[in-house]
Amino acid sequence: MGGTHGHALLILLSVASLALVPGTTSLQPSQTWSLFKLRQLLADPPVLGTWHNYTDFCYGGDYKTASAFVECYEDSVTQLHIIGDPGPGGARVRPLPKTFSIDALFTTLARLPDLKVLTLTNLGLWGPLPGKISRLDKLEIVNVSSNYLYGELPRGLSQLGSLQTLVADNNMLSGEVPGWLGGGGLPLLAVLSLRNNTLQGTLPESVKQMPSLRSLVLASNNFSGNLPDLSGLKNLQVIDMADNALGPVFPKLGRKVASVVLAGNKFSDGLPADQLASCYLLERLDVSGNRFVGPFPQALLSLPSIEYLSIAGNRFTGRLSSNASCGDNLRFVDLSSNLLTGSLPACLAIPAKNSDSKTVLFSANCLSTGDDSQHPSPFCRNQALAVGIVPEQGPKKHGAKAGLVVAIVAAVLAGALVVGAAIFFAVRKASRPKKRPTRRLVEHASSAYPSNLLADARYISQTVKLGALGIPAYRSFSLVELEAATDNFEVSSLMGQDAHGQMYRGRLSNGTPVTIRSLKVKKSQSTQSFNRHIEMISKLRHRHLVSALGHCFEYNLDDSTVTQLFLVFEYVQNGNLRGRISQGTEGRRLTWGQRISTTIGLAKGIQFLHGGIIPGLFANNLKITNILLDQNQVAKIGSYNIPILSETVKSEGGAGNKYHSDRVPNGDKIDMYDFGVILLEVITGRPISSIYEVEILKEQLQSALTAEGPSKRRSFVDPAVSKGCSDESMRTVMEICLRCLAKEAMQRPSVEDVLWNLQFAAQVQDDWRGDSRSSEESPLSPSQVQEESALY
Repeated sequence: MGGTHGHALLILLSVASLALVPGTTSLQPSQTWSLFKLRQLLADPPVLGTWHNYTDFCYGGDYKTASAFVECYEDSVTQLHIIGDPGPGGARVRPLPKTFSIDALFTTLARLPDLKVLTLTNLGLWGPLPGKISRLDKLEIVNVSSNYLYGELPRGLSQLGSLQTLVADNNMLSGEVPGWLGGGGLPLLAVLSLRNNTLQGTLPESVKQMPSLRSLVLASNNFSGNLPDLSGLKNLQVIDMADNALGPVFPKLGRKVASVVLAGNKFSDGLPADQLASCYLLERLDVSGNRFVGPFPQALLSLPSIEYLSIAGNRFTGRLSSNASCGDNLRFVDLSSNLLTGSLPACLAIPAKNSDSKTVLFSANCLSTGDDSQHPSPFCRNQALAVGIVPEQGPKKHGAKAGLVVAIVAAVLAGALVVGAAIFFAVRKASRPKKRPTRRLVEHASSAYPSNLLADARYISQTVKLGALGIPAYRSFSLVELEAATDNFEVSSLMGQDAHGQMYRGRLSNGTPVTIRSLKVKKSQSTQSFNRHIEMISKLRHRHLVSALGHCFEYNLDDSTVTQLFLVFEYVQNGNLRGRISQGTEGRRLTWGQRISTTIGLAKGIQFLHGGIIPGLFANNLKITNILLDQNQVAKIGSYNIPILSETVKSEGGAGNKYHSDRVPNGDKIDMYDFGVILLEVITGRPISSIYEVEILKEQLQSALTAEGPSKRRSFVDPAVSKGCSDESMRTVMEICLRCLAKEAMQRPSVEDVLWNLQFAAQVQDDWRGDSRSSEESPLSPSQVQEESALY
């Protein structure tokens, strides 16, 4: 719908401009040449298939489509719109070839001196937005969305004094929002939209000095901290800062604001009821998925213009009244997953005045609804007490003080033990001589495990035994146990489902949290087949895997055939690696040393999958979102290529891969490429969503490595950690990442090469910092990597 609306807007703009045409003068030849040059620079996209040598760009009309057209005033181009055709599912087109030059593109655009409106969306543009955009000094509207533009916003934008709209959504822009955007740099800027990039830092105070600003859209970036006071922006109507890490204080806004979207941030104070009550034009308010606490202002329901209200996923308290009033235009309300009590307002059951129906969601509160969608009342009170929303009363006061004294004494004793232990290990470490490897990068430490070693059952047994330290013994579960663990497979326990079956979260009778995977089974599978798979699955136990804890068969009572298979895995509760890298909040992002340690763990998990079991598991479809972290920041591979998934149902990706584990061409190298993609995100701190982004970042990585001096390398690394890493450690990690991303599979390193170099980078980092907090262990010689890996 958004694309249709955009095309309609462009056509309206063209009609309006035609009304200003005094005659039908032909376009200047130099500008006609520039348009064809642009087509050439853009690699002749299909949307420009109607551009011919005889085309009358200004007044011909027959060449125009909704995706590509030009508007003129007299004999000069004033508007240029080129919108690439989206790929399947609305995906961006692939980047333009390596011969493309964005600098040449804007040099050519500068030959259109009267250009006021420029739309170049979904064309595969890549590179940093050049500063020479300042040459297009009459630009009023710029839209370069859905490309692969990266780097910081260029200072040249500040010289576009007539600029009113800047839209650069769905790119790879990074760095902070520059201070020159406000303070008079762009006095007419009314619309600023930079959604879905990798911008970070805090929003500069100068933003509040943008008097013309009407729409501020910076959703899906990595911004943090509190927003500046925006109450002085009298024209601000739309603010969308969803899916960042902003907070904790709700921003001050002007009274004319119509849409406020702050979902998926870290706001943790209460909502300013008085401020919001004065927003008489407010139509949309979405603060879902934050950490708001305190009473829910019921007056929000009756704001005169409110249409959409979502407070889901917070910790709002308060007693709702069935007599509360609602605004006439209210069509969507989501109160889910809070701590509300009382009765649902009767007005929420009445259709909206200007709509046939309204959507009202309110599950997971403590409301009196008479169904099982709500928690019992004590739940909300206890949760409110837990986060300090409701003070405890009377008789418990003395007990609370006694508990506090006990807690303080325990903390002091624990602190003394920790300090003592720290001194012991510090003295012990100081007494050891330090050893450093003599070379920095190992080209071919080892290509694979020796075949006789892999065939040694005692080695496999030792690997499984030592790798599974701290993990409960593998066993067979009864269906009764699994039903009890999941409350009879209650819907609230369902984590997700795919073509293979469902995934449930549960808790065993001994309190152990688990993940239970229910698999569909083909009737044609034999008992021998199941036994073979279970024997293999029972070996999937390692410090750096989400390990298998057991299985359960469900049988058909008539013929004793297996109808369903349940696999039980450990449950890892600390989120995925992306949540601590490219989507991590300030204070929660992993340091450089921690990142190396995490990738060392990941490499060890891959090494075990390849060589720690027979047959090995390859082509494991490794993704950063499937790398989980436990409470000790230990990385665990959460999804891997279990052959039984490939046999039960045609694979759709994930753990069930199209390859059988023992017949994967270059399977180990496939995993090394996926590891390289993960490592690339770990280095840059930018979320990577497509293979095209990988290729662009790979080009930047190569350029950074070949540059003289460390400054360009450091600028490539995530700014959150770039100042805290040594150049040698940084360069080592970047080099092994580049090798993992080699186009030819055989040019990619072995997992042993990767491990050695990452361990070297960790040691170098430790020596540089003067401590050993960032690494798992000292680097080993290439020959030792194989022997020592069995211990993990």
